[in-house]
Amino acid sequence: MSSLTLYTNPQSRGRIAHWMMEELDEPYETVWLDYGTTMKAPDYLAVNPMGKVPALRHGDAVVTEAAAICAYLGDRFPEKGLVPPPDSPARADYYRWLFFAAGPLEQAAVARALGWEVPEGRSVMVGFGSYADTMHALELGLSKGPYVCGEQFTVADVYVGSSLVWGLMFGTIEKRPVFEAYAARVRARPAWQRSARINEARIKPT
Repeated sequence: MSSLTLYTNPQSRGRIAHWMMEELDEPYETVWLDYGTTMKAPDYLAVNPMGKVPALRHGDAVVTEAAAICAYLGDRFPEKGLVPPPDSPARADYYRWLFFAAGPLEQAAVARALGWEVPEGRSVMVGFGSYADTMHALELGLSKGPYVCGEQFTVADVYVGSSLVWGLMFGTIEKRPVFEAYAARVRARPAWQRSARINEARIKPT
């Protein structure tokens, strides 16, 4: 089987992909990159011209963007059971919430962090519409629980879970009971805990 290499930084969205690697439970190599130096070096720009992390190399294939990496790995390793079968009704929820988190939810959270408000009358121009609408939709989606596809933990939970854990920590996601209960469930997963320990150990003291 082709080797797996994750390019990341412990203080980045690479932690989403790192959690996914731990859920996969396959051998992989981690290449740690620093902002402004190795992340912008020619050898890494050949992997990702954006000079951003995460990126994944799987044999000759290169995948960037955390959601794409998670989806790719779920498809390439179907025996891990992290993706609903193609003919399952849960596949619709899987796609819906994975890309909701990568699109509207991330946009809404970043806008909140930057103190940016959608100008009045311009909500139709932005993917998340409004912060309030995004939080409402997410709460409804997670109320079915325990995971976004019901009883089955999936790749979508890696991305949605990462968004909730970090959003609640930094105040970009409202502290609602449904959100906090879901975040607690995903934090209890051994793979999340392993990836958190690995990344925290790499953070340099300031």
